[in-house]
Amino acid sequence: MSSLLGEMDGSMAEARMTGVRAPIMSSPTIATCDTAEGLAAINGADTELVIWQRAQPAALTAWLGQLARSQLPHFRVLAPLADLPRAVMAQADESGMPNEGARDLLLADITRLATAFAAIAGVDLVDVRLERISHDACWRFHRDCVDARLLTTYRGPATEWVQPPYAGDALRDQKAYQGPSEHLGIHDVAVFKGSCAGPGRGIVHRSPPIAGTGQTRLLLVLNKQSAASPKPWTPVAAST
Repeated sequence: MSSLLGEMDGSMAEARMTGVRAPIMSSPTIATCDTAEGLAAINGADTELVIWQRAQPAALTAWLGQLARSQLPHFRVLAPLADLPRAVMAQADESGMPNEGARDLLLADITRLATAFAAIAGVDLVDVRLERISHDACWRFHRDCVDARLLTTYRGPATEWVQPPYAGDALRDQKAYQGPSEHLGIHDVAVFKGSCAGPGRGIVHRSPPIAGTGQTRLLLVLNKQSAASPKPWTPVAAST
């Protein structure tokens, strides 16, 4: 797995950016970074959102784009850091994802981001959720009921969000909201603070509505362990 991470670092340096990225408006509460380690800026007292605008190997984007919806992975696993690579690989196998093409790059990236998130959150167990979405999931503007959450989109439209001054308008108006909005690019990584970070905290965001468009998203969501998490993954449990 470590060799794959090295390959990804080299490939990403030369990869072309995919998707259209709008400039991120500067704000005292919004930060940007250039590395996975830089995402730790979310732990700043006033920081609500950290975004890593990154490239991925073109081979990964192309391979995911040509997979049928049924071949895209869809799973949730709670795994300790030591078991993350095996747990993610086992879940991909069980979900029917073809063991070919750039799959190893995807699984290595998930492991890398989960390891970074664990360091940010100060935990050993990470709740890893990889979702294929072809409907209007979480289309309402909302704040997540968490301390912090990591999101990245590997395929399809990425997460939409609004700057804090417009949060109240978006929450009130929902589909009728006409104010300024932002969106992540494909493969961008974002760590959002949620409402559990404190009163009035949390970035208001939503999943882009895609029902009826024929598009399928592949979204990674990383959280700390919660009551909604599955039981911790173990090699023994995986083989039974």
